[in-house]
Amino acid sequence: MYSEVPPTKQRNREEKFRKAKNVPFWHFVANIVFPMMIKNRFLSAMCKGKENLEKRDKRFATIFYVNHNNWWDGIWGYYIIYFILKKQKLRLRFMIEEMNRFPLFQYIGCFPINKKSPQSAIKSLNYAVTTLDKPDVGFWLFPQGIIRPPHYRPEIFQSGLAFMAEKAIEKYGGINIIPVANSFMFLRQDRPEIVCEIGEPKTFTVPDINRKEFTHKIQKEFEEFLDNHDLQISKGNFEGYHYEFKQKLHWWRAIEQKLKSIGIKEEQ
Repeated sequence: MYSEVPPTKQRNREEKFRKAKNVPFWHFVANIVFPMMIKNRFLSAMCKGKENLEKRDKRFATIFYVNHNNWWDGIWGYYIIYFILKKQKLRLRFMIEEMNRFPLFQYIGCFPINKKSPQSAIKSLNYAVTTLDKPDVGFWLFPQGIIRPPHYRPEIFQSGLAFMAEKAIEKYGGINIIPVANSFMFLRQDRPEIVCEIGEPKTFTVPDINRKEFTHKIQKEFEEFLDNHDLQISKGNFEGYHYEFKQKLHWWRAIEQKLKSIGIKEEQ
C-alpha cells in the first residue's frame, strides 16, 4: 500500500518532460470537474488561516509545502488555489510524478518529475525554480516526495524545498514558504470532511542557505504544525475554521436529525 520507492523509480520508465502552461479552456474544464469531484465525495470542507496569505512578501513567489497522505491532495490543492484563495489571483505550479498518465495537467500549471535518476529529478527542480519568477505564483509542493500514511512520524523531507528556496533567492531575491495541513476524515456525519489549516508565511531573502540545516529546521517546524493541527481536531476545537462548502445531508440523515429533535422536544 505504501512504499519508500517512488513510482517512477519502481517502473523504471522514462517520462516526456512537459513545461507547465496555463490554458484558459483547460482551466475552465478543471474549474468544473475538480469541484464536482470534491463535492460529490466530501460532505464539507472547512479552512483556517486564509488571512495568513496577506502576510507574505508580495514581491516574491510563494511555495506552499503540504502533507501528502492520499490521492485527493493534488485536486484539493488546485481547489485551494483557485477557489479558496481566489482573491489572491495566484497561478498554480505543481510537480506531478508519472504525469505521462495525466498529460492534460500540463495545461493547468503542472509539470512532471521523474525520480528514476538524480539527473532527471534535478532537471525538474531546476525547471521548478524558473517558475518562481513572478510574485503571483503559488507552487504546491509535497516535500516528503512520496505518499505516506496519515499521522506518519517523523516527518522526513527531501532536499527539494531547500534547493528551490536557495535558487529562488539567488535568482529573484527572495521566496515565501507557507505550511498547509490537510486532514480528510469522518467527523459526526456519514460522509468524510476536509479540514485545512494554512500556516504563517516565512520570507527568506538571504542567499546563504545550508540546505541540510534548512531542511531539518523546516521539517521539525512542520511536524509541530501538523501535530498541533491534529491535537486541536482531536479535542473538537474548530475555532477559527470557516466552511468553504457544506452539502445538504442525505435524506435519511435529515430524517434522523428530525427524529432526534422531536425526541428532545418531548423530553423537555
